[in-house]
Amino acid sequence: MASDREWREVWLEVERYAFGDAAPNRDAATVLQALAARAPDGFDVDRYGGGELAERLERRVAEVLGKEAAVWMPTGTMAQQIALRIHAERAGRSVVAFHPQCHLEAHEEDAYRVLHGLRATLLGDRERLIEPNDVEELREAISVLLLELPQRDLGGQLPAWDDLVATCEAARVRGAALHLDGARLWQCGPFYARPLAEIAQLFDTVYVSFYKDLGAPAGAALAGPEDLIQEARVWQIRHGGRFFRAYPYLLAAELGLDERLPRMPDLVERARLAGEALAAIDDVTVVPDPPQAAMLHLIVRRQLEALNDTVFELTRESGIWLSGEFTATGDPGSQRCELSVTAANLAVPIDEVVELWSELLRRTADA
Repeated sequence: MASDREWREVWLEVERYAFGDAAPNRDAATVLQALAARAPDGFDVDRYGGGELAERLERRVAEVLGKEAAVWMPTGTMAQQIALRIHAERAGRSVVAFHPQCHLEAHEEDAYRVLHGLRATLLGDRERLIEPNDVEELREAISVLLLELPQRDLGGQLPAWDDLVATCEAARVRGAALHLDGARLWQCGPFYARPLAEIAQLFDTVYVSFYKDLGAPAGAALAGPEDLIQEARVWQIRHGGRFFRAYPYLLAAELGLDERLPRMPDLVERARLAGEALAAIDDVTVVPDPPQAAMLHLIVRRQLEALNDTVFELTRESGIWLSGEFTATGDPGSQRCELSVTAANLAVPIDEVVELWSELLRRTADA
């Protein structure tokens, strides 16, 4: 099997990308030039999170999300832990609730517990979204309910609007605050046919990412009431997250809001069309079907090692990036991969994508 290093080398070398981000060496010079154009001589760089540049971005994010204030932070991990900590302290309850595949549970080494003394109640089943009855059946009081829109580990699934509203109302009735893991919230507007501010209005606090979808090298924002965001700034210092100079990240975030966010409807539509075409291939299941955001999962009925070996070989042969590595599911005969849709993918016709994926299935049929 190919090593992680070999996979990365291929990702850097291919000419086109059927899914996912293009390697940064493809457009780094263009991006740097665009950032330089936004930073003319004498512009007001930030200093420890202050200054016109930082304040302008934070005002803009707050406006887009319909919140009183926002604060730039280096990572979403930091932003979300801080939000939950503040909600818990204000409620006087250390119990928080989120999905079993929530990022805080799956990818952060129990930081919410170790650093902040929080205890989690996991709601719902791993393979479906949280539903209103999951909240209604809670047996203990919680300080805050975290929901993720879209749910990445479920293929970018989104609840129907009425179900989302009902889930939020169920939490409110129980005296819980609501926090949105909106790392990919930028993708949700087309599905709900609502502005992002209307979606965010259901929640007390919202985290958004600037590197997911918007293409910044790093960075996130936490938005919410003015007093809570001021408290979050203090926690940002305690976390070591207040950079002396963050202007490259701030400029890149603005560039993403200007140039990438307006293209999101096109990317969601591309995901829908690609999902429709791939679902027609034998032994392939699209999750969700149809895709609801600018991403999807494929469940492929083949052996894991054969799939990973063959997709690596086919990528090198074709010069087109198909996907990253497949991962195992609960069924030994079916494997999963995640496919995200970016502007880099629009240059590859869907017919060509289907032909390559069909070839992958043909080559692994007898493995």
